[in-house]
Amino acid sequence: MSPEAGQDPPRRPPQQRKQVLLRLDPQVYEALARWAGEELRSANAQIEFLLRRALADTGRLPGSAGPIRGRGRPRKAEGGSPERGTGTADGQPEADGSGG
Repeated sequence: MSPEAGQDPPRRPPQQRKQVLLRLDPQVYEALARWAGEELRSANAQIEFLLRRALADTGRLPGSAGPIRGRGRPRKAEGGSPERGTGTADGQPEADGSGG
């Protein structure tokens, strides 16, 4: 069935996150996973954090890039969809003055 003249064909919703396959040396991955664990992140989140930091440091992070998710599991918002984290742009939790 083709769309009628003047109507756009139905579109798929945009993908929320781009998926990529990354091949790493096993020892590099193990070191990354240990580092991620120390930072309370998944290995995937640690890779994104490091890439964003490198892009920002070199002035290449697009201004339109969404904020990085905060650490931990996303909270459920009304309607059942996860909320974005509340960390800062570098992935660190916002300072609350508690010192730790």
